[in-house]
Amino acid sequence: MLCLVENHLLPRTAAFFDLDKTVIAKSSTLAFSKSFYQGGLINRRAVLRTAYSQFVYLVGGADHDQTERMREYLSALCKGWDVQQVREIVAEALHGLIGPIIYDEAASLIEEHHTAGRDVVIVSTSGAEVVEPIGELLGADRVVATRMVVEDGRFTGEIEYYAYGPTKAEAVAELAESEGYDLARCYAYSDSVTDIPMLETVGHPHAVNPDRGLRREAAARGWPVLSFSRPVRLRERLPSLSLPPRPVLAAIAAVGAAAATAGLVWYAGRRRAAYAHM
Repeated sequence: MLCLVENHLLPRTAAFFDLDKTVIAKSSTLAFSKSFYQGGLINRRAVLRTAYSQFVYLVGGADHDQTERMREYLSALCKGWDVQQVREIVAEALHGLIGPIIYDEAASLIEEHHTAGRDVVIVSTSGAEVVEPIGELLGADRVVATRMVVEDGRFTGEIEYYAYGPTKAEAVAELAESEGYDLARCYAYSDSVTDIPMLETVGHPHAVNPDRGLRREAAARGWPVLSFSRPVRLRERLPSLSLPPRPVLAAIAAVGAAAATAGLVWYAGRRRAAYAHM
């Protein structure tokens, strides 16, 4: 168990959570592909291709060239999408798609950090149109996510900000500066070797369901390794979520869902490439 509520005379602290495969059991963005199809944003062929991308992301089994091609394809796919329509689709499907795949262990940790007086920040490669509603569902205080260029209410297909690797660590440092967090007393959780820069920025890093590269680093550095294996329907958690919902403040501006999809498959390829050099 975590410590009791923190002394208000001490500097503020936070717990930073990666989202996919850390708090939830799947890729948050790719989980909405069927809903995007039903909303007329993508065709059946694209649904199948994003389903394959979900598989690639989960197992990390694609080579770098393959994932680069997929990233380019998915970046172009969302060009012209109406941002408001994407948000509406996500809002409508959120509880049915994400509610059942939140790890019980992660939900408990979020509760414990809030009880201890820490802010909870979701730091995800996925897009804010997806991550912000999930963060609100979880009671997170802030969200850092990828964002895409928007013109006249539509995605241009270009990525403006990619919350990946060292960029996540930079965002954490910027939040610490603006919010007064004492990083030496902060916590961070992730499943991926690409998030080592973020984990290094805090005094209490944790590897959650780590990939091979992160597992090696955690063992070498003496970082705790956690195993989350019990997805639970959020409605089953509601009685224990005694704290009132906290508003999600976008630490980084709104982002495109498809851009994050592209980022996720690229992330899988980079991770696979990293393994090859180990």
